Parts: sequence; C-alpha cells; structure tokens
Amino acid sequence: MKNLNIPVGISDFERIRELDYYYVDKTGLIKTLLRGEMDQVTLITRPRRFGKTMAMSMLNSFLDIRKDSRGLFEGLEISKETAICERWMNQYPTLFLSFKDVDGSIFENAFNFLKYIVAEVCKQHMYLLDSDDVDKEDKLVYEKLKSGDASLIEIQSCILRITNMLESYYKKPVILLIDEYDVPIAKASSNGYYKEMLEIMKGMLSTALKDNSSLKFAVITGCLKIAKESIFTGTNNLVSDTISSTRYNEYYGFTQQDVDKLLADAGMEEKADLIKEWYDGYNFGEFEVYCPWDVMNYLRDLQNNIQARPVSYWKNTSDNAIIRSFIDYTGAAIRKKLETLIAGGSIRQKIEEDLTYDYLHSSEDNLWSILYLTGYLTKAGECDAEGLVELRIPNKEIKEIFESTVRKWFEDSTRVMNRKALFDAVWNKDTDKLTKEISTLLRMTISYYDYREDFYHAFLAGIFAGAGYSVESNREHGEGRSDIVIYNDVTGQVAVFEAKYSRKLDDLERDCQKALDQIDTKMYAKEFEDTYDEVLCYGISFYKKRCLVRCK
Repeated sequence: MKNLNIPVGISDFERIRELDYYYVDKTGLIKTLLRGEMDQVTLITRPRRFGKTMAMSMLNSFLDIRKDSRGLFEGLEISKETAICERWMNQYPTLFLSFKDVDGSIFENAFNFLKYIVAEVCKQHMYLLDSDDVDKEDKLVYEKLKSGDASLIEIQSCILRITNMLESYYKKPVILLIDEYDVPIAKASSNGYYKEMLEIMKGMLSTALKDNSSLKFAVITGCLKIAKESIFTGTNNLVSDTISSTRYNEYYGFTQQDVDKLLADAGMEEKADLIKEWYDGYNFGEFEVYCPWDVMNYLRDLQNNIQARPVSYWKNTSDNAIIRSFIDYTGAAIRKKLETLIAGGSIRQKIEEDLTYDYLHSSEDNLWSILYLTGYLTKAGECDAEGLVELRIPNKEIKEIFESTVRKWFEDSTRVMNRKALFDAVWNKDTDKLTKEISTLLRMTISYYDYREDFYHAFLAGIFAGAGYSVESNREHGEGRSDIVIYNDVTGQVAVFEAKYSRKLDDLERDCQKALDQIDTKMYAKEFEDTYDEVLCYGISFYKKRCLVRCK
C-alpha cells in the first residue's frame, strides 16, 4: 500500500496542486467549456459532493488575469492544448463567488452572511478603488459592499456593478463564476424566508446576466435547475447542463478509469469490488460515475487501517432531510415504490428538471424528481415513449441512507400513534388483538431488508421504543439470545418475544409454534421468574405484511 496525500475536504485547486495533494485530472472540463462557440451563460447542476466547487476553483485559477497558473497546470490534460492555453490562460478578469455557505435560521442572519460573502470578494479586488478608470459613484458603493454596509438594492446589483468596474480597469470583458447559486434559496425554503431570499438572488443574477455588456461569459453551478422564470428572468442566453446531459458529465464524479488509476497508485486494487458496490452506480448522461467524496474518504481511512469497512460518508455531510420529507409525504402507493427500490428493484417515474423550491412537495412527480436530481436515485434505463424514466437506488451507501431514514421515521411515527390497544393486548395475553394491531402497523410502515428477520426485529423494537417501557433486543439469557424483551415495572410483568420469518403464508402457524418452542428449549423466561410476577412468552411469525402471534 502506498501513502497518497488524499485531499479530503479540500476544494481549493491551487492549494491541492501547491501542496502536492493527489489530484484526479479533470482539466478536460476547461477544453470542453472553451472550445468552439461559447455559451454566454452555462448552468451546470449536479448532486452535492460531486466536485462542483473544485471545478469552479480550477476554472478560476486557469482564467483569472491576476494569476500566473502555468506551473499549476503543468503535466495535466489541459496543458497539451496549447492554443487554448495561449488564448485563455490568465487572460481575462474573473469574478468568482461561492454561495455554498449562505445559511441562517432567520432571514436577517442569512442576508448578513450573504453580505459577508460579497464583502470578502470585494476585498480581493481592492485595487479597483485606486483606478482613475473606475467610476467614482461605483467606488462609493463598492466601499459599502466591502464594509458590509450595503443596502438590499445595492446587494441585488452588486455583481453587475463589480463586473462593470473590472471591465473599466482591465479594458476586457469579465468572466463570471458562481458556485452553488441555489444554496441560499434552498436554505431559505427550509427555514421559512423563501420569498425574501428569492427576491435578492433573482435581483443579483438577473442584473448580472441579462444584457450585461461587461460579461464575456458566465458559468453557474448548483444542485437544482430552478425554473428560469423564477430566478433567471430575462436571461435569454442560458444553456443548462444537468445529469441527464452528456457534455460535462465525465468531469463531475470519478469514472471507472479514474478509480482504477487511483487504486493502482494507492496499491489497493483488491478493494475495487467493495468500492464499486458502495460508491458507484450514478448515471450522468452516458457516463457511470462514482461519488468522489466517498472514494477519497474511504481511501484515506484505508491508509490508516487496511481493514476499514466502507461507511456512508455522504450521509454525514447533510441531514438527508429530503428523504425524510418524502417519506412523511408518503401514501400507500409511494410506500410500495419505496419498498421496491430498497429491495433492489426499479420504478418508472416522470422527471421534471425545471423546479422551484416552494413547489418541491406539490406533487409526487416533483418528489421523485428531487430524489433523482440530488443523487438519491439514478437512471436504470432510458426514457420510454411516455416520458417515464426508470429509476433505482445507485449503490449500497444510498440504500443504507434510505433504510436508516425509514427506521427513524417509523420510530417517530409510532411515538405519536395511539398504541394503547396494542399494549393492553400484550399485558392481557390477547393474541388475536395483538395479531391484528401488529398487522395494521406492518401495513402502514415501509419495509426494508427484503423482509428478512432483521427487519422484523427492528420493527418490533420500534413499536415499544419511546413508549415508557424498557426494551432489550437480542439479550443473552438462558441458553441463547431472545429477540425482544419488554419490561412493565408498574404491573410487574415482562414479555419475551421470539420472532420468525416465514417463507410462505402457509408456514405462519408452524413457525409461530417453533418460536414458542425455542423460548422453552433455550429457557429465555427462566431468569425472570424470581423477579417478576408474570412472565409472558410470545411466539410471532411474519410473512411480508402478515403476522401471527401466539402466547405460551
């Protein structure tokens, strides 16, 4: 195993190159973007953690007239394109803004954060204030932008103003790079100030992109393509590139060739199948790609411990609220589709790529579209004649995210359900009532693990969790481990459950009896007999959404 300098959490291209971090060459993006006829405004949307910020940092280093980047790009793919390098490398004033950190629980906090981002950008171009070629009134407003004292209107027009000043100074049109343009709007939608933030971002982008004579071209990135009329009003020269396109898709995420080389360089080729199972499977246009964030994190962990197992690194970068909100919205039809996906199957859905954050939950189609566009689902086949796209969960990591979210949703849901009839049935040994109540809950939940015993164990524990009872799962006693033990210290009762998974509906009765027999054979109840007034022993067998409960 070779020790590579893995740049986890570093999206600054110059820092990666200067400090000799391992870099997967994506400079071919520059060639694809700059050759031929230039699009005036290019919007590139990809899920989070697929290299959008790194790509924008790379573009900024290549294009910015203030830099000398020849050494940074030496030996990389773009360095072979001498004509492109001579025409474009460090030849144009470049304005680079990233909105990826703009957030706040209330509008005022988010707006102040936005003003801070603008102020920091202004500090990078302080030289504009010393130029006689820059308009004096623009300088006055620029001072306010730099100090964080600008008004709402001045913030809305700030990008237009700064590009005009840059053109006046350099006597060249300006290249505009905006990273994660939709983060402020997404955060605003989650925190209840969507309209206020949309008004600001719409003003900033529309004034910067519509008929801006100072603009050479603009590249904008984000997670979602917000409907043009919602934010890019009047921008008639906008060209979008989504995960359904093919133009830039090999540059966002790692291709199989990238991963093969990375593993060879690290001397970890034996981990290829494991990494593919966990982190591959995303279909962007004609390319199947890995999530680069996950691959790099796992390789770093392997360098510290060659026995390290893959984990869900992607999950830890967000609360995955979109899946939870989707499940909260769910009805019987959606539950069935989610179960199909978690079991490894696929579904066909209409995908809408032009969305607005205030209408994300307005229809089932929108919800499936969001899961697809944000990377929780991927294409399993081409669009059919009816415009439906076949979707599936891309890999083991995302499947785990779905499963853990479903488990948490079920635990939260059962806490607010009226389960008195079910609990009464347990302590009164009413097995017919208990069978009915548990079967009702089964039909209401979303199954995962393809109905294996692990699912039913977690399901049973979830019913009693948070209800005031002490619950133990797989507790060792007697001559083995019982599935679930529930303690009722008020009544002096304890209930021991042993669960079985039936492979056929006709096996429910037999398997239920096998569960009861196991409680006897393994003496699960014996240790409770001296401590509790009554020990209740239940056998329960499951077949899909059906169950049968019997009491000893």
